[in-house]
Amino acid sequence: MTSVSAILGESHADHPLKWSFLKWQCLTRQIMMRDNQGRPGDAITPAVILSGQKDPLGHIITILNKTPNFSLTPEMRYMAQKTLDPAIRREQALQFFSSTYYQKHREFSDILTSTFPPASQGAAEIRDAEHCSLLFDAYNQKYTLACKVWRLAAHNALNEATLAHNRLFNPGLPSDTEVLAFEPDWSNSVAETH
Repeated sequence: MTSVSAILGESHADHPLKWSFLKWQCLTRQIMMRDNQGRPGDAITPAVILSGQKDPLGHIITILNKTPNFSLTPEMRYMAQKTLDPAIRREQALQFFSSTYYQKHREFSDILTSTFPPASQGAAEIRDAEHCSLLFDAYNQKYTLACKVWRLAAHNALNEATLAHNRLFNPGLPSDTEVLAFEPDWSNSVAETH
């Protein structure tokens, strides 16, 4: 059984928390690209707490993808293919993501994705749990997202976008990299300001 949202790459929730989170994520990702050379910080690496557990399994790096109707996956693939030099590819990716990519939060899916190595034990545990909480805590803001977990098929638009994004920074990403999607249940998620 699959979620229509996971197939389409976006939920149809119009919850205020969704828009608040997406706006915050766009801002923090712009800062990460401009000021931290794209290195993942706390704002995009939530702790994962599996359903029924109290302690985090660990932290994952999340990708915020545009919805399919605003997708720039072909542009990301082209950037990755036009040079074999990883330093040039990274520099072009930083310019791409630093400019206008994250400026319109309503162009993004609220379904977050993350990559895992082939046969990852952590990915298996997350998949088996089927539900988890993602705890984001940075810049005096905390979000706890209650999520349904999906394993994305290779042809899924969010899977393709996630791999295209990650290959800009990690050209050696294996072809059998696993991509999991985290679909928030906004009515059971919370935000706090410190």
